[in-house]
Amino acid sequence: MTSSSYVVRIDMSIVTVSPKFQVVIPQAIRDVLRITVGEKLRVMSYADRLEFIPVRPVQSMRGFLRGMDATIEREEDRL
Repeated sequence: MTSSSYVVRIDMSIVTVSPKFQVVIPQAIRDVLRITVGEKLRVMSYADRLEFIPVRPVQSMRGFLRGMDATIEREEDRL
């Protein structure tokens, strides 16, 4: 069962690899991911595909788990 507050958006575009092995990230994807000029991306080969993951500064991650339930059930012999 899926929650109505969780939506996965999949953007698919076809890009062409240049003779220098460069690709242009489509504008719609750049806008959604807020990728800017000069930003670093981590490139990973995963199974039979490439994944580009924006490298974000740690400071930008502050508060991204706000509202998450962090309670943990602990065993009685643990503090």
